[in-house]
Amino acid sequence: MTIEECYNTLGGNYKNALSRLMNDNLIKRFILKFPADKSYENMVAAMEAHDADVAFREAHPLKGVSRNLAFDQLDSSVSEITELLRAGDLESAAKLLPRVTADYELVIGTLAKL
Repeated sequence: MTIEECYNTLGGNYKNALSRLMNDNLIKRFILKFPADKSYENMVAAMEAHDADVAFREAHPLKGVSRNLAFDQLDSSVSEITELLRAGDLESAAKLLPRVTADYELVIGTLAKL
């Protein structure tokens, strides 16, 4: 799978990533580090513990990394949950979590094929 095919599969924006990171080797270097980031797992754990503040602090960097790597589909859902958590609306955030999880798992699963 090429980097561009990877981006197409995970709902990302390859051209945006390429404009930021300049070449496929650099893109690959950064995107392969993404699975090691624990923000998603920490956000979920904080939500399960009903701690909106910690969940927000974990969601926010996940949003930033998703945006910087041009993982647009994940960025969209994480941005929504981040704003709900910022407002302390844990109930609405919990309803959105399955979508975030599906988008996150799509990214992780796709990256595993590189």
